[in-house]
Amino acid sequence: MHHQPNKMREILYVLCAVLTVIGQTLTAKGETIVFTPQWTAQAQFAGYYVAQEKGFYREAGVKVRIEHSSATQPAINRLRNDECQATTLQLCQAMELIDGGISLVNILQTSMNNAMVIVSARGKDPLTQRGAKVGIWSVGFGQLAMCMSIKDHLDYQWVHFAQNVNLFVAGALDATLAMSYNEYYQLMQAGVEMTAHNVYRFCDHGYNVQEDGVYVTRDYYEKHREQAKRFARASRRGWEWAAEHPEEALDIVMKYVDKDHIATNRAMQRLMLTEVLRLQVDRESKKREFRLRPDMVQLASQLMAENNMLSREVKYEELVSEK
Repeated sequence: MHHQPNKMREILYVLCAVLTVIGQTLTAKGETIVFTPQWTAQAQFAGYYVAQEKGFYREAGVKVRIEHSSATQPAINRLRNDECQATTLQLCQAMELIDGGISLVNILQTSMNNAMVIVSARGKDPLTQRGAKVGIWSVGFGQLAMCMSIKDHLDYQWVHFAQNVNLFVAGALDATLAMSYNEYYQLMQAGVEMTAHNVYRFCDHGYNVQEDGVYVTRDYYEKHREQAKRFARASRRGWEWAAEHPEEALDIVMKYVDKDHIATNRAMQRLMLTEVLRLQVDRESKKREFRLRPDMVQLASQLMAENNMLSREVKYEELVSEK
């Protein structure tokens, strides 16, 4: 009889171990984070690919599945329909969505500088082209350019394009918006001359507003706070690793590019990664800070509200995890 307590203790240990394994399995099943970057596979999202391939997400205790958006299924639609739990958005986009009633939380900010430029045809200064036909992305991203057009009385005629520079190169546009890490290099490769005269960089003219960050809905964040934080920490680790090992990070990027049959090449993706990493370094601190800057949120909110792109100013506190 004196062996019975030990036997019971062993049974309890085994039972607890089994329940723990079952609990962990169920938790892992229910805590998969589907992450949808805002565009197709490219070096703009290198840090997340690195975090997945190097096992940083797994080490952080989160299961992550990366599913890219498409022209017919934008990332924000997937977030709205609960088809993904996290996505990347530019700050101005996020503020528009919050103003429209979708409560979002920024769990990681990667961009510390604005990448948008206007490139004019025929070497003209964009600021002299009143009423010009200017290319703009059909999926958004051009809020600051619209503000600039109104503020400087340029009255641009916006012509929407899907994803490339063909309209501009064909001569159908007077100017086009471009990202310094993407379309800018496509234009260079197409033989467009880039000078200080015909390229207007928003970051140098009072519009240096942060862009890409990782967002989840506030409802998701409140219910899965720890998972969201782990995902953010592992993603940051992925970006830091990419900055230290750019060529190995490119190997990983090209794996995703090839898998999705994206028409690009390693040289183009190297240019993109170099520029994206440069934009992650804050101009003032000279560091990768991975945080939203309250002053940039205020600037973007004021510009958009003044130009009737927001019904009200969206506050910094509405975007961050801790209210």
